[in-house]
Amino acid sequence: MKSRISLLLLAASVALAEPPESIQRVMLDERAVITVPVATNRVTTISFPGPIAAIDGVGVTADGKSPGQFQLAHTKGSAFLSVRALARRAATNLNVRWNKCTYVFELVESDTPILALNLEDRAATEGALSSPAVTTTKLLALLDMAKSFPLLKKQHPEAVADAEARTFGNKPQVTDFNDYEICIAEVFRFNTDDTLVFHVTLRNKSAREIRYLPESFVVRVGNRLYYQSISDAPGVLPVHSASTVYFAITGAPDGGRNELSLKNEFNVLVTRVQPLPGSVGHKEKQ
Repeated sequence: MKSRISLLLLAASVALAEPPESIQRVMLDERAVITVPVATNRVTTISFPGPIAAIDGVGVTADGKSPGQFQLAHTKGSAFLSVRALARRAATNLNVRWNKCTYVFELVESDTPILALNLEDRAATEGALSSPAVTTTKLLALLDMAKSFPLLKKQHPEAVADAEARTFGNKPQVTDFNDYEICIAEVFRFNTDDTLVFHVTLRNKSAREIRYLPESFVVRVGNRLYYQSISDAPGVLPVHSASTVYFAITGAPDGGRNELSLKNEFNVLVTRVQPLPGSVGHKEKQ
């Protein structure tokens, strides 16, 4: 529910989406280093809200002929720059001066690059509506209301007067991870609290038990990721079984309202915990 700094947002996007989303939107924060995966055969464009004042970097060439690990293209007075890696395993930092602040980007060569990084000015969005402050008690109540929605709608319609529901029936929205899948059965929107509650089914299609972090559900809508505010999930999927889970997302990662419509195409992600032979276990992002 708290606004996450841009570095965490970008890192989570790269870690949870597989392959990483090629287009990212990040809130500017001069206190955070932003890691940007860059390819040798693709161009990555970093766009600022206004004209860039200055750019500094080591191992960066503007013409591609001078020695360097990355090639940079920027027109003086423009609000964007483009970079491309010139060597495998290349890495460097790029410091960009904008609006009297210096922003640091860590460029790393990668086979799964970000192709467009669109930066937003926090000050310019302060006037936008903020996400409502929703307590844990309230979130638990919203989960219960979603579970009892048909009954409440019939017997106590005033209790869900500001709510909407979308039921997928026999055509659920499915995110498939090969050995397991996440099927969205219903989505509920509680407008006053700017909260969506997801009723999903996790189905283990394999002959191995699957474990995941119950607090790690993420919803992808287009190129944006929305992190859960609460969940009711067991964290384990027995062999060849299905499990019902409810979780909620509240507001947007930048602290504003998400105003998400139930008509959107939703994809659900979760952090899986996959044990290795002879070890306690390790976390695997799905």
